[in-house]
Amino acid sequence: MTSTNLFYIIIGILLVDFIVERVLDLLNLRNWSPRLPENLKGIYEEDKYIKSQNYQKDRFKISLLSSSISFLLTLSMIIFGGFALLDEVLRNYTENPIELALLFFGVIMLISSIIGLPFQYYSTFVIEEKYGFNRTTLKTFIFDKLKGGVLGIIIGGGFLAVLIWIYLQTTDNFWWMAWAVISGFMIFMTMFYSTLIVPVFNKQKPLEDGELKEEIKQFSNQVGFKLDNVYVMDGSKRSSKGNAYFSGLGSKKRIVLFDTLISELSTSEIVAVLAHEIGHYKKKHTLSGIIISLLQTGLMLYIFSIFIDNPALSEALGAQKHGFHLGLIVFGILYSPILTLIGLIMNVWSRKNEYQADEFANNNYNGKALGDALIKLSVSSLSNLTPHKAYVFFYYSHPTLLQRLKAINFGMK
Repeated sequence: MTSTNLFYIIIGILLVDFIVERVLDLLNLRNWSPRLPENLKGIYEEDKYIKSQNYQKDRFKISLLSSSISFLLTLSMIIFGGFALLDEVLRNYTENPIELALLFFGVIMLISSIIGLPFQYYSTFVIEEKYGFNRTTLKTFIFDKLKGGVLGIIIGGGFLAVLIWIYLQTTDNFWWMAWAVISGFMIFMTMFYSTLIVPVFNKQKPLEDGELKEEIKQFSNQVGFKLDNVYVMDGSKRSSKGNAYFSGLGSKKRIVLFDTLISELSTSEIVAVLAHEIGHYKKKHTLSGIIISLLQTGLMLYIFSIFIDNPALSEALGAQKHGFHLGLIVFGILYSPILTLIGLIMNVWSRKNEYQADEFANNNYNGKALGDALIKLSVSSLSNLTPHKAYVFFYYSHPTLLQRLKAINFGMK
């Protein structure tokens, strides 16, 4: 395939992707109603429902502006040879493939961060503040960006350097050697994410003795789930929204509760949320998710290894010399339709898993408490409870609140 054909395919993929996203956004917008739908009565109050729609609309506006600017800049960089120009300028300083790639993506990430900063600031200190969610101080916001940048340089830059080094050493075995390295890192991070990465941004402390801890222990023993690590995280440092997550494998498994979740829900509701998370583990969703992610990564690297040597990838961006970093950009765009298809399949699988985890909590603990918890969390975070079906199909990894309540036979008015 010629570089000219590749160029038009790249432009076509970007345009189709942008148009599809905007159509889905419009469908979702048209699904909103100024009046409280019958099936939400007893869940949302009229004023809270209107507030939730205003919140979603404000978020949509800033998201649309941000994504449109990002799309236009990316398109301009490709059409007018911006990536090729950056490559040409950086080659005046180094021809080393690893150094060149690190500088190339470093400049792009820096510019991208600068462009995105006003939108992130507005979202946090205007929209989230307006609706009573924001707890982030300017100091925390700045340090979060700096810490994230440093981690991105260390982890992202380190990975990129290792991948290019492997490629330079052995092109024939590149894909499976790179896969082995990435797989090892993914498994390592699954086990140690909460102990290594989370403390950079948040404080975690063991759940204190008391009614909640005893209830959690009692339920864990009841379902044969050994759980020694239950932590509370200072989520209120940034937002009033409650959350919880499960991480780790084997003896390293850990459940982390946001302090906002503890303050918002009753003991039985918190345990019901944990029962849902434990359900994922008991149903092998965590393990199967890791395996599927590893297989997806292997597939992507294998396809990438077939195309990376083709100079047409760099030429499609207008570059005179072929480079691993330029090929990576083009491949990322060409692979995006496959990634979208995989994402749709994974969303279907994920929504099925969520139903199963809810069923586990319903059968083994308390479906009423789970339903109450889901309602409280959705209402307090002003979630969109009437998304369009197409929007749900494309983007939702979880069923909607009403679908989940119906599945556990939670009574609604």
